[in-house]
Amino acid sequence: MNFKEKNLLKQQVFEVYRKLFFSKATLDQCLQKATPSQMEMMYLIATTELESRQHSRKVRYVRNANFPVLKTFADYDFSHVKFPELLDKQEMLSLRFIGEHKTLVWYGSCGTGKTHATIALGILACNNDFKVKFFTVSQLVLLLKKAHYDGSLEKVLHLLSHQDLLILDELGYIPMDLESAQLLFRVISDAYERKSLIITTNLPFSEWGKTFTDDQLAAAMIDRIVHHGHLIQTGDKDWRLEHSLMLNKRRAQ
Repeated sequence: MNFKEKNLLKQQVFEVYRKLFFSKATLDQCLQKATPSQMEMMYLIATTELESRQHSRKVRYVRNANFPVLKTFADYDFSHVKFPELLDKQEMLSLRFIGEHKTLVWYGSCGTGKTHATIALGILACNNDFKVKFFTVSQLVLLLKKAHYDGSLEKVLHLLSHQDLLILDELGYIPMDLESAQLLFRVISDAYERKSLIITTNLPFSEWGKTFTDDQLAAAMIDRIVHHGHLIQTGDKDWRLEHSLMLNKRRAQ
């Protein structure tokens, strides 16, 4: 190994051990005395440890996200999905919207693949070292109301603030009282320009006031979502109904 190759190996070893939080002074001392073969072994050990930690972290992130099921895009049909002009499929899958603290609103009828897509996006985010939490809106509201009454609301909001991505599924499926709407608004307001949101809904923005029982509150919520948001439309074709075992059995008879 020539001088240039040895220096390159030394730099690689230094960088990988710094990722494991070894001090610069300790590394400098070890690398001054290490032979090339020893440095190669050091590099192998460190990269193996990093890969193990990364895998464990991804598994932990997926588990902590509380997805109701695990989904991927492997069997997802995008043919019915209409992306906005400033966000195509590849841009979405790049996950840059998370680092940019943008919101994605998946809008369409029941059974059009909104939840499947958002879970798949959430898992993709976990596998790219983003912290994710998944809630149906009704689950989140119940959690917030319970926390409000037992005095732990700030603790729950603090937990949510440390996520990179919040996924709020089924907004508008169940009407909520004013208190619930106000608590949900606080989560969305706290996330504004600080983290990314993914929201699924079967309601156009013009009908959100009915769900939140307050048109002004709905308008303020929409304003924060739309400012840095993209609307992804999944249409009205019920894919669950089309692939229903009950219907397929009836057709075959």
